Amino acid sequence: MVTRRAGVIGWPVKHSLSPLIHRIWAEREERAISYEAIAVEPDDAAFRAAIERLAAQGLKGVNVTLPHKERALALADAASGEARAAGAANMLSFAKRRVLADNSDIAGFAAAVAETGRKPQRAFILGAGGAARGVAVALSRRIGVKSILIANRTQARAEEVARIVDAEAIDWPARESALAGVDLLVNTTSLGMTGEPPLEIGLAGLPRDAVVADIVYAPLETPLLAGARARGCAVIDGLSMLMHQAAFGYRAWLGHDAVVDADLRARLVAALKARASP
Repeated sequence: MVTRRAGVIGWPVKHSLSPLIHRIWAEREERAISYEAIAVEPDDAAFRAAIERLAAQGLKGVNVTLPHKERALALADAASGEARAAGAANMLSFAKRRVLADNSDIAGFAAAVAETGRKPQRAFILGAGGAARGVAVALSRRIGVKSILIANRTQARAEEVARIVDAEAIDWPARESALAGVDLLVNTTSLGMTGEPPLEIGLAGLPRDAVVADIVYAPLETPLLAGARARGCAVIDGLSMLMHQAAFGYRAWLGHDAVVDADLRARLVAALKARASP
């Protein structure tokens, strides 16, 4: 039986649940696969060298996580329309000595929002990295929100992402005052992740019927989500987007059936709890 190979590239990346997700899907199909977490330092030359090496080793493709998503698009020989629109890629496929970029964060985030049954009209994105770009395009093209706000600690980066979807960039210190009327708040930063500084934002101005999403999944219940839940808001944790976006890479490189269901979530939650145990 031929072992099909893929992986995920990031810095850091050892915390990634992507290898487990792909192993679970492969077990269900009784497929022989290898899916590795590969640490690549945030440097253009190091990233290019890693991609060339992995393609030469026979991998079918790699998922790309922070801080490499914009770098991944720049390196690719060709890209999907959505990856180009976002200016970032989280998938690189290797085919016939070419590197093809795509962005499954877009469809993955849209699927996570759809699970809530809500149809947000005014969204607020915190952050301006590669994940923020995918979320912004999802909100604009797939979910169809009427207005988008973006705030980032570096204002110029917020303005750059805002131009992609005709959004409004606001000053980071004004983030709390901008919550009025927002029905979807999305944290795309690493703030609140285990080992990172907390995301400092009070939710008193956020409507109680809003949805709050956090792409962080370690911890699964970030302080942002805990505060939102206490306020009565619906929440989307980091596993939802992670599972949905991962399905595209699995189908492209490793197998056919990539079902996002309660069993998959339960096994990922168990893995997170095991990691947190002393």
